[in-house]
Amino acid sequence: MISYLDALDPDELLARAGEAPALLGECRSCPRRCGAKRTAGKTGTCLGGRFAGVTSFHAHRGEESCVSGTAGSGTIFFGGCNLRCAFCQNFEISHRPAGKAAAPEVLAAVMVSLQESGCHNINLVTPSHVAPQILEALPGAIGMGLELPLVWNSSGYDLVETLRLFDGIVDIYMPDFKFWDPEVSRRYCDAPDYPEVARAAIREMHRQVGDLVIGGDGIAQRGLLVRHLVMPGGAAGTREVMRFLAHEVSPDTYVNLMDQWRPAGESDRHPALRRDLLGREFNEALDAARAEGIKRFDSRGSGSASR
Repeated sequence: MISYLDALDPDELLARAGEAPALLGECRSCPRRCGAKRTAGKTGTCLGGRFAGVTSFHAHRGEESCVSGTAGSGTIFFGGCNLRCAFCQNFEISHRPAGKAAAPEVLAAVMVSLQESGCHNINLVTPSHVAPQILEALPGAIGMGLELPLVWNSSGYDLVETLRLFDGIVDIYMPDFKFWDPEVSRRYCDAPDYPEVARAAIREMHRQVGDLVIGGDGIAQRGLLVRHLVMPGGAAGTREVMRFLAHEVSPDTYVNLMDQWRPAGESDRHPALRRDLLGREFNEALDAARAEGIKRFDSRGSGSASR
């Protein structure tokens, strides 16, 4: 079942799509609520304007195994970001205006082209600041034959009110939960409210789609998959994040505990981020996740590190 085809009234989708651009007038579509008049040519804190900036799109085979499968996940990378972590590994496109402005019909055509290439799903990478534009493009994409699950691949810095516009539209939510400590998120993202926002967002995502369901072919069909990057010195607060997921979301939450930390972006400005992750730090994080009750791990991320 594809939510936007089988569960959502077409008139409701059209109504949401028609209302979406108004969110950009004095932008309030993400937790920054910066008020930028994006429909009048201004850019928001996210560096985004009236149309979504698409930097690239292709079949991605390096995502979680249940998302990439054998044919790849149809990823669309958007320029800009509403969180902009200091250590971002996509710094060149997240911290600067990037990508070609894609009108709704162009973005719709991109989605359909990924479907035609054989991808398992449409993977919206860093979508939080272009949520209205995605909604605006969907009716056109569906009219052109789109019938793949939508993956919301975000930083977790998502506004609940905006997520509710995608209830019955998104099949797979794949957020990060980056930090537990507000001071850490203030230091690295200038967003001390990140932990509170991410908790509320992940609860809403789970309310909409439930625990991750994987088909007999090994491909995710619907549900919540949470990513958590283990950071040097325990900066991410892994134990607390895993406790929240297991006890306040679901003990069956599917988690990708990631060990691919590397200094990137502006990490050199922060002494604690200038080094690689130690193998024992990742193994301690994995032990903590298991101790808190997490038992569903993605095979590509949550193994053990040895360096």
